[in-house]
Amino acid sequence: MKNLSILSIALLLALMTSCEVIGDIFSAGFYIGAFVVVFVIGAILIFVLRSRK
Repeated sequence: MKNLSILSIALLLALMTSCEVIGDIFSAGFYIGAFVVVFVIGAILIFVLRSRK
């Protein structure tokens, strides 16, 4: 199993340029970060609105 994952990572690196890999990592991180920020703001708003009642 470990050899299979190493082989797939090596194949991925051979097929993609390093700039594409870094760009994909940063774009995924950006979207995950934006989702987390929206989720936290929503949770805070729900908490504040429920505490007022």
